Amino acid sequence: MFHLNQLLRNVSGFKSVLQSGLNGRRFGTNQREKLRRVLIVSKLTRLEFEKIREEQLSDECLEQKIRDRGTDYDAIKYYHHLHKDVERHVARSFQEHGIEVQVVNRITIHKDALQWADLIVPIGGDGTFLLAAGRASPFFLSNGKRTPVVGFNSDPRRSEGRLMLPKQYSVQVGEAVRRIIANEFRWMHRSRIRTTLVGAATTERPSPMDLHEFHSQPVEHKEVMSTVPNGKSRILPYLALNEVFIGEMLSARVSHLHLRIDNADLVTKTKSSGLCVSTGTGSTSWLTSMNRLSTNNVKDLLKIVKNRTAPGTLNNIDPESISQEYNDNLVFAPDDPRLCYSIREQICVGVWPNPKGLESRGFAKEMFVKSRCVDASLVIDGSIAYHFNDGARALLEVYPEDSLLTIDMDD
Repeated sequence: MFHLNQLLRNVSGFKSVLQSGLNGRRFGTNQREKLRRVLIVSKLTRLEFEKIREEQLSDECLEQKIRDRGTDYDAIKYYHHLHKDVERHVARSFQEHGIEVQVVNRITIHKDALQWADLIVPIGGDGTFLLAAGRASPFFLSNGKRTPVVGFNSDPRRSEGRLMLPKQYSVQVGEAVRRIIANEFRWMHRSRIRTTLVGAATTERPSPMDLHEFHSQPVEHKEVMSTVPNGKSRILPYLALNEVFIGEMLSARVSHLHLRIDNADLVTKTKSSGLCVSTGTGSTSWLTSMNRLSTNNVKDLLKIVKNRTAPGTLNNIDPESISQEYNDNLVFAPDDPRLCYSIREQICVGVWPNPKGLESRGFAKEMFVKSRCVDASLVIDGSIAYHFNDGARALLEVYPEDSLLTIDMDD
């Protein structure tokens, strides 16, 4: 179990990082000195994706091909312009304050642009924010630079955008920019997961796969890798803001993993549909989706309980409110230094898990995972994947200095 003393030390470390960030960074009254350069990370729209995928086609031929598939081309074009209008508005609002702006996207983003920026501004949805945050890892930037990331939701009607600024700023872009420059916000640190590949097998540099990559050109960020002093471990340069998922790539195949929690002596052998290890930020996303209770689940449980209690005892209980409270309790704070692991659809019959007793969900300060899989991957934030087959081992941890710096404008 998670030790209280260790938790207190981790919390103290997070407070120290937070204080140093507040003391060392201020977008104050003279913005030309404090905030001079903004890097906008643009959403790669569906229309842009289609043009990249069919680059040999003219616009007219591409439109016809999309329509022939039965896809609504007019909607694709509409939402493309919707995103671009917000993007232009954000860029213009910063430029009106004398701030230099560069625009990159998933394909054109590169280390020099990230190093150049004082502020990184993803425009799109949570996927674009995760892209920007992943590339803003201190492992990619010289001297461990920690550049703030602040996002604008370009389509709040269709996108929840939990990582972005509140939805009203999708329209009130100028006001949001004014508040950023005037320092009218609260700094926020979001914990991230550091992944270390362990063992002699890591002497060769593992090759990541970008699951959203639509071109075959070399990508600069793939060349970064840190070696632990013992020479037998490698720290992956990508830090997970939401979660790390480990499992077979073919979802119908059982994932066979060995787990050790909080450096315990006991190693538990499991079979499941994969392992999800989440931060507080990610707890609102996949973690909640795979563990949530529906109202019907609660109704079914109440029927069983009613059969075992005195008549009328549970008549006033509202199943919907119970499911809502249960689901709300799955979420924990984004700056929490703990990991929350969830074993998806864990097999709990016969000899599995071995030994018995491992709960399918719980908190930890670190997790050690060994693969017994055939064709598995370790996937960071649903985007960057590394092969994680039989014999591969990884240590998942949270360090205060790895946290993502962003802002909170909830009034």
